[in-house]
Amino acid sequence: MIDDLGMEVDLDLDLDLAPVIAEQPDPLLFATVSGAHLYGFPSQDSDLDLRGVHLLPAADLVGLREPAETRSRAWVRMGVEMDLVTHDLRKFVRLMLRRNGYVLEQLLSPLVAHTTEAHRELAALAPGVLTSHHAHHYRGFAVTQWRLFEKTGELKPLLYTFRVLLTGIHLMRTGEVQAHLPTLLEQLDAPGYLPELIAAKAEREHGDAEVDHARVEADLERLHAALDEAQNTSALPDAAGAQDALHDFVVRVRLG
Repeated sequence: MIDDLGMEVDLDLDLDLAPVIAEQPDPLLFATVSGAHLYGFPSQDSDLDLRGVHLLPAADLVGLREPAETRSRAWVRMGVEMDLVTHDLRKFVRLMLRRNGYVLEQLLSPLVAHTTEAHRELAALAPGVLTSHHAHHYRGFAVTQWRLFEKTGELKPLLYTFRVLLTGIHLMRTGEVQAHLPTLLEQLDAPGYLPELIAAKAEREHGDAEVDHARVEADLERLHAALDEAQNTSALPDAAGAQDALHDFVVRVRLG
């Protein structure tokens, strides 16, 4: 896959996503790859998760009918299960302002299927929404994934648990949104067995996790404590400072 910036995106897939983009009923400002491919632990049978922003006509927002601000589509293309979820620009920006790390990861994903100048402008505004309270998003996500792991015993939610904690710690310390687990392992003090778990996940999407549960729990407790400390000492502000700039951006793009 080649993104619109001409950069090669290594997904081990040979898919032309241009027809998918062209089929959308309203213009897409961007579409990026999220999920396990972005996080650095895809399996041979992983779905391809596409996320992005569409732009509703202004008339759809000023009439009596409620527009579809979120659209979702799933299909199989060349044997690969794919899904595309997009939000209207206004909804997406509101999610950004609600300290939602997930949408920031989508916006800033280096795996770009489609981009525009508006995408680049929005990405440039992203640092203005980052706060120390984004730690709550990653802490809560980790708790949810850990509960899922305890229920299923699968490797996928366990890797998600570690990934979101390390992303949160890195964000609090550096102000950078980094969702790629192998990269985080190079930069942070993480359990040494994680590369083996990533390799095991590559073989099977829903494989069981063969781990020492007591050791894993101890490591996760340590990472939760590290996230707490990173939040308490973070240089990130207490509140977002880009509301006015984002408001002006949404108006200008909508009416333009």
